[in-house]
Amino acid sequence: MNRYITLNQLGDGTFGSVVLGERIDTGEKVAIKRMKRKYYSWEEAMNLREVKSLKKLSHANVVKLKEVIRENDVLYFVFEYMKENLYQLMKD
Repeated sequence: MNRYITLNQLGDGTFGSVVLGERIDTGEKVAIKRMKRKYYSWEEAMNLREVKSLKKLSHANVVKLKEVIRENDVLYFVFEYMKENLYQLMKD
């Protein structure tokens, strides 16, 4: 996680919270999801359905998973950042 700085909170859900982050070396904005549950091995983290699905998916309408980080038993998903989400678009 030392490659990223966190800027502000974007949302909080049942399984994790999402923050807006910025990659230090490129300045690229990303969404970082921090999982609430602890993961004690890399294998345990990589066997999650969410990880398996997102690694295989490559579609214009699906947010791209850029990186999976496990640090101090905390799992982080780094996604491309989008200004809006589907809920906001439907609500508007």
